[in-house]
Amino acid sequence: MIQTIYLAGGCFWGLQKFLDQFDGVLETETGYANGRTIKPTYEEVKSQRTGHTETVKVAYDDDVLPTGQLLDYYFMVIDPLSVNKQGEDEGINYRTGIYYEDPALLTDIRKVVNHVAEKAGRPLAVEVRPLQNFFTAEEYHQKYLDKNPGGYCHINPAMMHIHERIKKG
Repeated sequence: MIQTIYLAGGCFWGLQKFLDQFDGVLETETGYANGRTIKPTYEEVKSQRTGHTETVKVAYDDDVLPTGQLLDYYFMVIDPLSVNKQGEDEGINYRTGIYYEDPALLTDIRKVVNHVAEKAGRPLAVEVRPLQNFFTAEEYHQKYLDKNPGGYCHINPAMMHIHERIKKG
């Protein structure tokens, strides 16, 4: 079944590139989620006055890539204990979060989040909330690292090819 989930994990350029590598991910789109204004621009979000966080909308086939597995991958590239900071990116617009429209996803989300928190030995800084709003980012932010291979990314470049290593076992 096709599902959609919204993942915030710091700068959306790297998270989108990372997620695009997995079988079962059908489409990704960068945007701004759960803020106070309508149709914010990148500059407005970056100012930290809108309350939005950089987010990747992920459409995926959960028969190929179950929600729990997708979230396991997500947790491989974020620091779930860091508040409003991933890598060198700092501010409320870089907070981490898992946002959903379908409440049926909440069981799988909570299972993974609780497991990660248990391993960490403390509560996570990752928001788990219903999606309030999502606005697609400007075109130049879509697939940014495909268009700009040397562009900035807080995610270790080796992680962009981890799916190949996982498939080989």
